[in-house]
Amino acid sequence: MKVVATYNIKGGVGKTSAAVNIAALAAADGLRTVLWDLDPQAAATFLFRVRAKVRGGGRKLVRGRTDVTDLLRGTDIEGLDLLPADFSYRHMDLVLDGAGRRTRRMGRVLDPLAEHYDLAILDCPPSISLVSESVFDAADALLVPLIPSTLTVRTFEQLSAFVEDEVEDPPEVVAFFSMVDGRKRLHREVVERLSTDRDDVAAAAIPAATEVELMGVERAPVVVHAPRSRAARAYRALWAEVRSRLGI
Repeated sequence: MKVVATYNIKGGVGKTSAAVNIAALAAADGLRTVLWDLDPQAAATFLFRVRAKVRGGGRKLVRGRTDVTDLLRGTDIEGLDLLPADFSYRHMDLVLDGAGRRTRRMGRVLDPLAEHYDLAILDCPPSISLVSESVFDAADALLVPLIPSTLTVRTFEQLSAFVEDEVEDPPEVVAFFSMVDGRKRLHREVVERLSTDRDDVAAAAIPAATEVELMGVERAPVVVHAPRSRAARAYRALWAEVRSRLGI
């Protein structure tokens, strides 16, 4: 089973939107897919019309006292299951801090799912924390949304260096541009320059689009509620790149 985590230090940059759309596209391609909503704000869980509640909370799950397969919920998308968020995830750092081999805990939660799924997608909370370090250890790839700006790119470079230096078996770190406004010169220039010059930046870029904003109203990924839209095409292009990099 391959593990992809959508991650950024900042919130509100398109992380959850990428996670739910890629999960839906992977399932549509026939991959047995599970999405783990690790963010206590539970946006991905809400979008899939599932109650944000995990029996026993994050503590029992991370410490192996809850069978993760009992917590899975189906979605309206065939082939896609969800491990819902729980508000107790806000204390996940404290749980990990008191656990042995704390950076390996997320991987241990995922281990029993490997025989049932081809792909796991982790929608991570925005922070640098023990949770994110444990995710870095478990993931095969980090998918990092960037809003086109100089400072955002600098933050991505810092993240890449941290993963390379601090993670024993580092995942591939891949950025993609999100909320791109083609009317803005800076957006156009940053996207063109970095997509061309760097192999750790995906060619696909997600536009700032009404269809993405409407996911919360429709409670469905863009690729489901507006499959012919420009944003849906962009997510399909991004998924094609991710799948090629993962070799699945």
